[in-house]
Amino acid sequence: MISLRGRRALVTGASRGIGEATAKLFASLGAEVAVHYHRDEAAAERVVGAIETTRGTARAFQASLATWDEGERLVAAVEAAMGPVDTVVLNHGVWKEAAIDAMTAEQYDETLDANLRGYMSVAGACVRRMKPRRSGRIILIASTAGQRGEALHSHYAATKGAAISVTKSLASELAPFGVLANCVAPGWVATEMSADALADEAGRAKVFGAIPLGRVARPEEIAWPIAFLASDAATFITGEILNVNGGAVLIG
Repeated sequence: MISLRGRRALVTGASRGIGEATAKLFASLGAEVAVHYHRDEAAAERVVGAIETTRGTARAFQASLATWDEGERLVAAVEAAMGPVDTVVLNHGVWKEAAIDAMTAEQYDETLDANLRGYMSVAGACVRRMKPRRSGRIILIASTAGQRGEALHSHYAATKGAAISVTKSLASELAPFGVLANCVAPGWVATEMSADALADEAGRAKVFGAIPLGRVARPEEIAWPIAFLASDAATFITGEILNVNGGAVLIG
């Protein structure tokens, strides 16, 4: 029932995890997909190859989005190669532990630059193109950490809380131009990023015990809600924070 046929989508951080699942799903629903990566070109090309194997259309694009100007360069490169981008999924980022009393400026900058500066720069580059077209979708990926906080990850939680606020701000700012901004806030997901935290039995038991559904999500279970917000089933939704966390954080 959901179709993205005729769409061109840019998915940041699409070489693995939620981004990879989203890129593959979007392609299976008919979209042409720009697969962004930071360092791992081989992983991004594997995602492109998997999409092409199923007769989808995708290309890989590199950008270091902790640098502001890279957002503009990335979007310009995608549009030059593939045509106008009508949907962007802002998904890239880092998640590293740092207690507040031991956090260094370098740790703070690494997380804020990747997770927030990168979101803002890519969003700005896309909006500069979407506003004249009077159409577009911006979907930010936040986290339960941005809603309830997360011990030893205050810098990460700050960026995800910011993603939620940015979503609401962009929704009201861009609605007159036909651009919709929404957010998906996942809880725990079985990805490479969370693998270490879920590696031992005690850690898994603690995490699973805090989730009413008793397990973590598969990346595909986050990708489908993202696809919903990108589709024509969500043409009257903007500024929404869609929680996908197995009941772990119940926020209206």
